[in-house]
Amino acid sequence: MTVTLRIATRDWDYLTPLLLGDVTSPHLDLRITRVGTLLNDLAGSKDFDATEMSFSRYASLMAGGGGGILGIPCFIMRGFRHRCIITTENSPVETLAGLRGKRIGVTGWRDSGNTWTRAALRREGVGVEDAFWIAGRLTAEHPITDRLDGFGRPGRIESDPAERPMMEMLASGDLDAVFTPFMPDGYFGRSARFRQVLRDFRAAERAYYDDVGYVPAHHIVAVKAEVAEAHPWIAEELTRMIDESQRIWTAKRRKYAETSPFMLEELIYAARALDNDWNDSGLGKNRRMIADFAEELHVQGILAKPISVEALFPGFSA
Repeated sequence: MTVTLRIATRDWDYLTPLLLGDVTSPHLDLRITRVGTLLNDLAGSKDFDATEMSFSRYASLMAGGGGGILGIPCFIMRGFRHRCIITTENSPVETLAGLRGKRIGVTGWRDSGNTWTRAALRREGVGVEDAFWIAGRLTAEHPITDRLDGFGRPGRIESDPAERPMMEMLASGDLDAVFTPFMPDGYFGRSARFRQVLRDFRAAERAYYDDVGYVPAHHIVAVKAEVAEAHPWIAEELTRMIDESQRIWTAKRRKYAETSPFMLEELIYAARALDNDWNDSGLGKNRRMIADFAEELHVQGILAKPISVEALFPGFSA
């Protein structure tokens, strides 16, 4: 019997082997829809049976008693966050500790990525109470939405009353730094007026990895609870297919590195700087990372109570 599973994901390059049919399963007919915005309510969706999901929002859901979904420790999005803190080219700030007492813009307060970025600052002695935070849209092209998500605090965590784009506030000096997972248009040109706070962010990320032993995860895979209950094998098979797609993609990326002039150097560096199993799924390799993220959610006030690894991923073992 073959089960059809409709899943919504971001447009990740490494899913190309899945999309092209290079990775298949005799048990699972995977139908992938690439989306720009992740689902807010998988349990209530009529169009999808599974989705890529914010790790932070999933943790909040589980802390509240769950909501008709099963999260799988398959981390479909990972990434270091030191590179995601930007400032102006002429800013005197060049360290994370230098952001103490500064005004920092964030694209969403409880976003997983911003949680990890604040964790990186906290390791350098800059906690939530040591800076002033503005949540808002990155550029004028981004929509005006509620980015505080109920976590605003007057005088500490606010939105800009005029809803000015944060890149404009950064350029005018009304912000000292901005957290953003995606660099704005024009950032990659020679005439860009902005830079990463850490000029050698890769060295900082390497030191971070050597210390903690993981690349932070931002998104997980989740399936409807009713689907998981009807087909207990589906979580393992879905994980296998995603992991195999990434393995094939990585091998091809290393062979066809000419897609970018300096890609070979980056691929060599990553292969030698990180452990071979840095991107493994499951609880075994990821237990410390999951526990650290859960602690950050609690310390930063996003979760009212601590939550364990087992409570986040019930039914899974190392």
